[in-house]
Amino acid sequence: MLLELRIRDLAIIRQVTLPLAPAFNVLSGETGAGKSIIVGALTVLLGDRASADMVRSGADRATVEGVFDVAAHRDVLDALDDRGLEHEDGTLVLKREIAPGRARAWINGTPVTATVLGAIGRLLVTVHGQHEAHTLLDASSQRRWLDATAGALDMAKEVVARHAAVLAARAAISDRRARQRDAEQRADFLRHVLDEIERAQLLPGEDERLQEELQRLEHADELRALAEQVVRRLDGGDDEGGGLLQQVSALQRVLAQLRRIDGGADRLAQLADEAAYALDELVRDAGAYAQGVELDPDRLADAQRRRDVVFRLLKKYGPTSTDVLAQAATAREELRLVDDAELDLRRLHGALQSAQDAFGVAASALTTARRRTAQHLADTVSLQLPALGLPEGRFLVALPPRDEPGPTGNEDVEFRVALNAGHDARPLSRVASGGELSRVMLALASTQAAQDSVPTLVFDEIDAGIGGRVGQQVGDALRALAANHQVFAITHLPQLASRAHHHIVVEKGTADGVTSTDVRVVTGVGRALEVARMLGGDPSSSVGVAHAEELLRGGATAEPPAPRAVSRTVKKR
Repeated sequence: MLLELRIRDLAIIRQVTLPLAPAFNVLSGETGAGKSIIVGALTVLLGDRASADMVRSGADRATVEGVFDVAAHRDVLDALDDRGLEHEDGTLVLKREIAPGRARAWINGTPVTATVLGAIGRLLVTVHGQHEAHTLLDASSQRRWLDATAGALDMAKEVVARHAAVLAARAAISDRRARQRDAEQRADFLRHVLDEIERAQLLPGEDERLQEELQRLEHADELRALAEQVVRRLDGGDDEGGGLLQQVSALQRVLAQLRRIDGGADRLAQLADEAAYALDELVRDAGAYAQGVELDPDRLADAQRRRDVVFRLLKKYGPTSTDVLAQAATAREELRLVDDAELDLRRLHGALQSAQDAFGVAASALTTARRRTAQHLADTVSLQLPALGLPEGRFLVALPPRDEPGPTGNEDVEFRVALNAGHDARPLSRVASGGELSRVMLALASTQAAQDSVPTLVFDEIDAGIGGRVGQQVGDALRALAANHQVFAITHLPQLASRAHHHIVVEKGTADGVTSTDVRVVTGVGRALEVARMLGGDPSSSVGVAHAEELLRGGATAEPPAPRAVSRTVKKR
């Protein structure tokens, strides 16, 4: 349970500490005093989104800190152990810091992400607010509530996934048929394309290799003449001056004489020898090249004819042989769509049937869980309505079947109520006023809490639209709920506040020209004065105080349990 909530520099709050009791707590105060800020701080501590505009003007950061007693809550301790988080003597401290550009979080001094903070927070506190009451008018919210009560949220997710698989299987069949129709309309053209390319027997890269071969064949005479000229210039032939080889040979002889006189000229002689070897190899290779140049008119004619065939293909399907072969592969695949259509469609229809079967099983299981829970939920909520000022109230959960099963299952979920004798049950959205809706919300929340292990329940102005004796009845219901849970209610109703075990007042004041919010625990005369203020009129009048004291006596049906001392030994990092 929540032992203490500490808030610093958040909105108009400079610094407040809320001590909470383990039973029924109420928070009251004038409109605008800061009650909603305190609830907002709690939701931020539990992992809700935090923004820099929450920081109090003039401060560089805001912090919210909650001290919890979790010694008796095994699921919370297990969740902490699973994440490697420390918990000392059953005390848990959650902390959130908000600053421009960043928001940080800690659990018992260990830095954590907002996601981890939220996961632990949801095990500690459940917040029921005015917004949640109005969401009960929405069909999807009613469906989620029933599924959560039935413990079937995972089953509902599976139904969504199975339905998506059915849609995907149907889309695959539609796509296959569309592609088949397109291929059938283009079949003659595709066969012509494929036949033309296959008859040419084009090879990958053939266009480039063929161009190189034609270049050699068409210039064979010139290539041979140039190669022979290289040989003559090197070897000398009939030239009077001799060729380059003869000149290098003479140079070698001169260098040999030079080396005999000066041994330091060895490097020069070595270079001349290497040049002679290289030139000799060049003469041999150039001669071989000249001999190898092919003067083959027949081969040239064949290559030119092949070039014309390849050029036509490149012009139509190119620009390269790779592109032409890709066109052939595409045509072949599209024709396969025609030839193998029946086989593919049988396979896809089989996949669709399997997806539909799996969806049917999942949806039926969800229907069973909903039916089993719907009657129990209706009976349990109906039993609570008389105590909330609706003596003739009946709550029903209808499961009208859908014309076509969908991602939410085989049926819709509709909450219905009959709040007056002799009237048929009608949809909640059509018959419930604001006050009636709040009471139905409280009955549902009480039902959920009865099977929920979350230790702390927060009700943010769930008393909207009610008053008088009904307010007392709602207060009694919350007090009864506090027998097994810590309850924290934010209220404007004196009748409800009088039923609490622990009363905290929020006040707004000004210090040094700056408005800020503070809190104080009220008991005895102080509490009677606050309840008298909530009743209206002059809170200090004897009549108002007497009325308040009468309310408090009626609410004091049990002594408040002693609050557990807050541990101060939690390590900070």
